[in-house]
Amino acid sequence: MTTERLRVCQHPLVQHHLGHLRDVGTSPAEFRSLVHRLATLLASEATRDLELSDSTATTPLAVTKTKVLCQRIALVPILRAGLGLVDPFLDLIPTAEVWHLGVYRNEATATPVEYYQKLPRDNPVDVAFVVDPMLATGGSATHTLALLKRWGVKRLKLVSLIAAPEGVSAVSRAFPDVEIVVAAVDECLNDRKFIVPGLGDAGDRQFNTLRS
Repeated sequence: MTTERLRVCQHPLVQHHLGHLRDVGTSPAEFRSLVHRLATLLASEATRDLELSDSTATTPLAVTKTKVLCQRIALVPILRAGLGLVDPFLDLIPTAEVWHLGVYRNEATATPVEYYQKLPRDNPVDVAFVVDPMLATGGSATHTLALLKRWGVKRLKLVSLIAAPEGVSAVSRAFPDVEIVVAAVDECLNDRKFIVPGLGDAGDRQFNTLRS
């Protein structure tokens, strides 16, 4: 499986933290910390081609030429698991807007069900980063990307920690112009549509809601 718009981050720190994230023995507190570290690294990768404009700054010694971000940027976490990726992006882009979209997967049909949406009718941003730890079937991601396209966002990027080939293919077919940035592409989906080897349910592991 290949796509020109797929970027798998091979940074050693990404691969190091991802291994600990996958471990079933990792506590929820450490899991959240690892998500934060990985999201920070992926945010740096995903934002490397944002546009800049010229500016100036006055240092203690002189006035110097500088660069500033010149696009209106939004973060769109897919609730609830996507919340863990928001703060790392905001640490790097404090001026970014955050628009929430609640989508859960119907476990019987593996299809997305929208239960919350907070997008204005007009005035779209220039660039939107859709963030969700897992890109499994691609249902929630394509649903979200379609909403943002209808809103009028010019550039869309999808950032996930891990992905299944099926999810990457689904997003790439529906939105060939959308860049996908991930830490790893795993082997496959199992019969329950969970990523294998994966890391389990990212939402439950972040928020300590695992059921015995």
